[in-house]
Parts: sequence; structure tokens; C-alpha cells
Amino acid sequence: MPGFSRIEAATISLIAILLTSYPAAAASELYQSQTIVTGTGDVNRQIGFKDCLDKVLVKVSGDQRLTQKPEMLALRDKAADFVQSFRYRDRLEGIPVHDEQGTHDRPHDLSCLYKPAVVDKLLAQLGSKPWLGERPLIAVFMSAEQGSRHFVLTADEDQGKTMRESFSNATAPLLMRITFPKTGQLGGLGEEALSEADMARLDELAKKAGAARALAGSIVWSDKDLGWVADWRLADRGKTYRWQVRGVSFDEAFRVAVRGAAQILSGHGQP
Repeated sequence: MPGFSRIEAATISLIAILLTSYPAAAASELYQSQTIVTGTGDVNRQIGFKDCLDKVLVKVSGDQRLTQKPEMLALRDKAADFVQSFRYRDRLEGIPVHDEQGTHDRPHDLSCLYKPAVVDKLLAQLGSKPWLGERPLIAVFMSAEQGSRHFVLTADEDQGKTMRESFSNATAPLLMRITFPKTGQLGGLGEEALSEADMARLDELAKKAGAARALAGSIVWSDKDLGWVADWRLADRGKTYRWQVRGVSFDEAFRVAVRGAAQILSGHGQP
């Protein structure tokens, strides 16, 4: 390259390669899904293909309601036809086989990769479309209550560490991104004030914390429901959406929160 040293030219070439390869890498991550199957036999693989199809359609579109459509029954029957490639990972890798059944009953991660054009065509058949672009960073403003124990989930407190990890894990299947405010970024809001705060104020606090918007919620343990009762709120396009789930683990409560946020932000309305 005229005017550049060999090192400068090499650096520029490397940057160009990275910039041009990034969209392909991002598309590859978006257009793949994963499920857990027993062994690597064909019968369980076909079951896994059906689950992966459901997951990739929801992941690409953001619309969790797609899997309830009657048209999905016929698509699931042909799920294997839509897979470009797949691979297995033994979840017990490194642990010796200890019974006569060998690997037949060992759990495996089945990962399926799809061509974007194939998935986009399926979404069009279902009356949907891809939700492309980077998912916005969401700040989670959440209170938790279990008997006499109650707190606001923040990034800088030891309590709630397991919940933070669980919430973060819930984002992976949809490529969502979340963060938790530090105590000093709550704007002086305690548990009760947090539940009553309007979303406009919480969105302002979210932006001060470096996020695009706020997801507000609370989870309360219920002996009656034999699980957590979770309420969630998120504002988008001038409307505040609310949704709830009852009698679940907090892992599922957080998955419901993430799926609901994805459905709203992708333009598919009420969770």
C-alpha cells in the first residue's frame, strides 16, 4: 500500500478482514440453536431437530408465540430438512463411561446451524420476520422477597449473586444483553419505591447506568403457588407492557422476563 509501512499495511488489512467477517460471525451466532439430547442416535436427533427449529425461529424473530401456531406442526415434521449442519458435545466429556450402555444414554448438546435465507423464508411463511441488529442492553431493576428476606438485585452486593447468574444465563438463547445497576445507580429508590416508579424514570436511570432501557420487576416466593410469582414491566414505543408468571423456579421466572422483553422489543407486542 503506497504511503504505508509494511506493519501499517498489515494492520489495515487485518482490520478490514475483521470488519468484513464480523457480520458473518454475528449471523452465524444468530442462526443457530442448541438443545440437549440423549445419546447420538437418529431417533433422539430428530426430536432434537424439532426443538432446535422452535428455538432458532424464536431467537431470530424474537416472537415466542411462533411455536404455538398450527403451521408449526407441519414444519416440525420436516425439521431435519432445514438444518445446514449439526454437531454434538458430550455433556459428560472427561467422565469415563461406567455402565454397559456406554454412550447411548449420555446427555449431549446438539447444536444446529441454519442458513439465514432458509430461516427467513420460514418466518415469512409464519407471518413474521427476522429481528436483526444488536440487541439493546437492558438494565434490570428487580426486587426479591422470600419470607423475611428481601432485597433489590444490584451488581455490587453479594446477596442475589445466584439470581444474577441465572438471569444472565437466561439471555443466551435469544442473544439478549442485560446489566444490573449498582446500589448508587438506583436513584435512591428502595424496594417499595422501585415497584411504584414509572418506567420513564427507570429508563432514565438505565441510561445513566449505560443501558438502553429498563426492565422492572419483582419476584416473591409463594407457598400457595409452590414457587415464585414474578411480575415484569417494560416500556416501548410509548406503551408500558406488563406480564406475569406464577409458581415457577426463579430460573424460569427470568427466562419469562427475557422472552417477554425480546417479544416486545422485536415489535411483536404483548408477551
